[in-house]
Amino acid sequence: MRELRVHKLVLNCCVGESGDRLTRASRVLEQLTGQQPILSKSRLTIRTFGIRRNEKISCHVTVRGDKAEEILERGLKVKEYELRSRNFSDTGNFGFGITEHIDLGLKYDPTTGIYGMDFYIVLKRAGDRVSKRRRCKNSVGKFQRVRKEDAIKWFQAKYDGIVLN
Repeated sequence: MRELRVHKLVLNCCVGESGDRLTRASRVLEQLTGQQPILSKSRLTIRTFGIRRNEKISCHVTVRGDKAEEILERGLKVKEYELRSRNFSDTGNFGFGITEHIDLGLKYDPTTGIYGMDFYIVLKRAGDRVSKRRRCKNSVGKFQRVRKEDAIKWFQAKYDGIVLN
């Protein structure tokens, strides 16, 4: 009941512009996960970057279950199982980025190019649904919540990871 598990893995690939580069980045995410990515819009206009409000600039996909753990394993292998302590949030989630998607085991395609992406992992304990469900909703106890120290211990135990300062 107290052991941690991966609730979901969110892969984000921000291109910074709409058009052909964004569709190629979404194709990369689709090859990696086998799911259709969602396109995200910019919230405001930034003239120096050439971004307009409500322009599609990035794509992301949420993966759950065994597939999430498999993709997370490949991403951590790229980072050589080393993360910084600031990669972990106070609520027990953690994230990191990679610069080249071909390091994950995908074949390089010259027409697609090379894209970097962000990994964000949400860790939960069993029983978290109590706070989310519609009927008989209740708060999660403080010993059932995931903290930063719990997430770091889980990472070090499961993946023999190294957490740097």
